[in-house]
Order: sequence, then structure tokens, then C-alpha cells
Amino acid sequence: MDAKGVLQEAYGRLPELIGTAIDGLTPEQLRWAPRPGANSIGWLVWHLTRVQDHHLAELLDTEQVYLTGDWAARFGRKPDPSDTGYGHTAADVAAVVPESAQALTDYYQAVHERTVAYLGGLTEADLDRVVDRRWDPPVTLGVRLISVYDDDAQHAGQAAYVRGLLP
Repeated sequence: MDAKGVLQEAYGRLPELIGTAIDGLTPEQLRWAPRPGANSIGWLVWHLTRVQDHHLAELLDTEQVYLTGDWAARFGRKPDPSDTGYGHTAADVAAVVPESAQALTDYYQAVHERTVAYLGGLTEADLDRVVDRRWDPPVTLGVRLISVYDDDAQHAGQAAYVRGLLP
């Protein structure tokens, strides 16, 4: 399997991981946190989707899915392209209020479809292209895609763990 195939396989596993964490949960359960200030299941899934959406839109040089339609409102947010969850305070985390598990699923699915289409069009040479020179060493497309996947997988696992703690 080549690097592109590995990326497609990895990203292809995320919908099931996310579904396992959120399917059947009520809005209240999605907002529950194991202690004050901790991340809720809804925030974790919203955040991982926002990061993927933000980074992919940057790579495509296009608008984020989040800024189209009523996505932000479905999470009690304003459509701010920089609102991805990075730097959120405990109050910011609590202010992410998914209207339903379906809202999270629908938003993730829209971002996932864009990601899968993007991955399908890549060549091996594309993965070595530098996409961010702010780091040393500069970040290649392959490294950025692995970084986003890694962040998503960790947060999906955290959401599943928090689900197991639900009262």
C-alpha cells in the first residue's frame, strides 16, 4: 500500500470512531462533562471536525464547510472561520451546544466527503509539497494530513472514553 492508500484507510476509519462515540446520545449527554471545565463529547467531536474542515479548506484554498449553510447555528456558535476550539476556555467549551448527535454526524460527514475527494486526487509527489513554512522543518502536505488525522483520532477516542463515563 502506498502513502496515499494509508491516508485513505486512516481517514476512512474516522466516521465509525465518531459514530461509536455519539450515536444515540441526547443533546444533554453530548454537553455533559466529567467535571467542570472538562471537554464534553459534543465539544470534542465539534472540535475535531472544525480542525479538519479548517485545515482542508486552507489546503484547497476554499471556504470552510462550516461557513456554508447553518452549521455554526446548529452548535450555538457564530460562523467564525477561526473558531476551531484552539484556545477555548472552559466557558467557550461549555458554549458549544450541539442541537443533536445528528448535527455532529451531518457536519462531520460533509467535511469527511470533502476530505475523501481531496485524498483521492493526490499523487505521491503532492505529499512532499511544503504547505507551511512557519515551522522548522517546514510542514509538507503529507505531514499536515497525518497531523490532522492524529488529532481527529485522539479526540474521537477521548469522546468515546467520556461516553463511557456518562452517568
